Amino acid sequence: MLGQGSDAMARRWVRLPALRWSKRLLASLIMVAAMTGVIALLKPHIASVHLLVLYLLVVLPVAVVWGTGLALVTSVLCVVVYTYLFVPPIHPLQVGSAENLVALGVFLLTAVVVGQLAARLRQAAFAAEHLMEEQSALRRVATLVARSGRPSAVFEAVTREVGLLCGADVARMERYEPDGTVTGIAAWSRHRRPDLLLVGHRFDLNGLSVARDVLSSGRPVRIESFAGATGAIAQESRAMGIRSSIGCPVTVGGRLWGVIAASTNSDRPFPGHTEAQIASFTELVATAVENAEARAELTASRARIVNAADEARRQIERDLHDGVQQRLVSLVLLLGAAQAMVPGGLAGLRARLHEVTTGLTDASDELREMARGIHPSILSKGGLVSALKALARRSPVPVDLVVHSGGDLPKQVQVSGYYVVSEALTNVAKHAHASTVTVTVEYGAEVLSLTVHDDGVGGADFTGTGLVGLKDRVEALGGRILVDSPRAEGTTVHVELPLSDQDRSFADLARGRQ
Repeated sequence: MLGQGSDAMARRWVRLPALRWSKRLLASLIMVAAMTGVIALLKPHIASVHLLVLYLLVVLPVAVVWGTGLALVTSVLCVVVYTYLFVPPIHPLQVGSAENLVALGVFLLTAVVVGQLAARLRQAAFAAEHLMEEQSALRRVATLVARSGRPSAVFEAVTREVGLLCGADVARMERYEPDGTVTGIAAWSRHRRPDLLLVGHRFDLNGLSVARDVLSSGRPVRIESFAGATGAIAQESRAMGIRSSIGCPVTVGGRLWGVIAASTNSDRPFPGHTEAQIASFTELVATAVENAEARAELTASRARIVNAADEARRQIERDLHDGVQQRLVSLVLLLGAAQAMVPGGLAGLRARLHEVTTGLTDASDELREMARGIHPSILSKGGLVSALKALARRSPVPVDLVVHSGGDLPKQVQVSGYYVVSEALTNVAKHAHASTVTVTVEYGAEVLSLTVHDDGVGGADFTGTGLVGLKDRVEALGGRILVDSPRAEGTTVHVELPLSDQDRSFADLARGRQ
């Protein structure tokens, strides 16, 4: 059945060019006939030899639209028609004078030259148009890379642009895995067949495939046919009707990272410059992967600094609670016992001991509040919501706390969320002159959203150290912070913290980790 289908397609492929050629020849004949009619109308008024040049108006568009071959045939046809109808003796296909013979020869030569020039101009125009399309595609992808677009978006854009630019039916990008397999990470189909584009699926490199040959050679490869080939990729290619494929390696930091492949369902092979076209996109893919890795490493480094600072704060709070604070409590108890043992006649000593006890108690309370400011123990014990309630109770400005949803949050996200609200409330108390504050907490499967709104004087921006510190903390976790603070209309600080490390997950995608 496969052989019969191939034979039928081959016969159809033979018929189609012949049919196209016949249609074009018929169009040329019609144009020659029309111009012959014009010449017949002008012949009584203009010398017939001069009218021969009008046939160039037929040869030129034929050369521009359909190429040199048909233009040459049209030129010969024009000479034959003109000789038969307008060169004496009329109707016999012979030239009565040397002058007419020379004129016909010059016209034929001129028509051939004009046809060649027109065909070359046509090819140059097509080449320029194709180059403009290629540059536009590269510019679109480069812009996406420059904007630090997500690797997945860059991969999808590259496969789409490669498929359109190469005239392919299918384009896909695959990443090599450490275990010797390959994973499809992006795909594009001209005929929108997502059911056959197994993105995210791993394939073994057994059998014929572009990915296998690129991995073994490290260079661009072509596969002219998958007929009779074994292997999962070859089977998928046949199921999609793919007849030939071409692939180019993607090299990142000197290592072979993946491959970009373009495939066609046609019997026509890809042009010889296709490898160079795809290679220009592989460089952009490598840049996107390197950017993702660098961004993830920077984010991880910033997060480590924030985590280290938070851990130091926890340690200081623990040391204060377990050390100095406990000693102060013990001293208060000892002084209380000593005060009880003072005889009744020493009222002055008893009063002084009471003052010392009161002072130590106040110092212990102040130390406890300082420890809470460094790192609230209730955050570790009761979670974010309990810590925010305690924060609201201690705020000098009345706080309305609104919590939507609930559930467990990552430890670092809880700590950062707490300090975001704490710093925001501190800024309100110091600068906003507000009468009330609303804190809204929303979190679901992916993002923790915190909104702090006050009815104060507004005018806040990131020039102050408080908001700058908040911005650094939020961005270190891959989140974002927005401040809306029109003057005399209050301030709204909105923060979104991802519940997972998105930059790291994108970098893992780029590196090939699962």
